[in-house]
Amino acid sequence: MPDDCTILIVEDDALIAQSLKLTVEDLGYVVCGVADNATLAVEIARRERPKVVLMDVRLRGRGDGVDAALTMHGEGAPLIIFITGSNEPEMRERISQDHASALLIKPILPNQLEDALRQVLAGT
Repeated sequence: MPDDCTILIVEDDALIAQSLKLTVEDLGYVVCGVADNATLAVEIARRERPKVVLMDVRLRGRGDGVDAALTMHGEGAPLIIFITGSNEPEMRERISQDHASALLIKPILPNQLEDALRQVLAGT
């Protein structure tokens, strides 16, 4: 893992966000922020410039995770790992608009997250 690898967690469920944060930190990564909506996610990404964003698709407020990812990619290129509880074709189609680095379906086991992070970071 690169020393400068920081991760932004974007998840509207506080318990899931906390679990992801603990797992990511246990894996040795640095969490640069946690957001529960698209607007805050974009603000944190602009300020912190994370290497990876763990992005839930359904978020609080206006916009969803795909909207936030598209904005982030327009302003720089963090690696996006989408996280969703939906495996429906419509959701996959929505996610495909962003050309995500990876997709994880909830519930996520720590080893699944670790594997996804390694694979995504190995491609950089």
